[in-house]
Amino acid sequence: MLNDALKQISLFHNLKQVELAHELGISKSYLSEIESKANPKPVSLELLKKYSEYFDIPMSSLMLLSENLDTAKASDNFRLECSKKIIKLLE
Repeated sequence: MLNDALKQISLFHNLKQVELAHELGISKSYLSEIESKANPKPVSLELLKKYSEYFDIPMSSLMLLSENLDTAKASDNFRLECSKKIIKLLE
C-alpha cells in the first residue's frame, strides 16, 4: 500500500520518475522498483524521510501507509479502510 501511495504522491505533483529520483538522490530504476505493484522493493526510513521533506508530508502520515495492512486483524479495520480511502483520494 505504501508503494501505491508514494507513486500517487508523485503523480499528483506531476513529477516524472526521472525528476523525482534525482530529487531524492536515487536511481530511476530503484524508484521504478519501489513504485512497482507486482513486486515492490521495500522503502527505507531514510527514503521515507526524503519523501516527507520533499513533499512536506508528515512522516507519521507516510508511516501509517507503510504498515502491512494486507494482514490486518479485524480490530484494524478502521485503519485499513482509512488507508484505502487515502490511496483512492490520491488517485
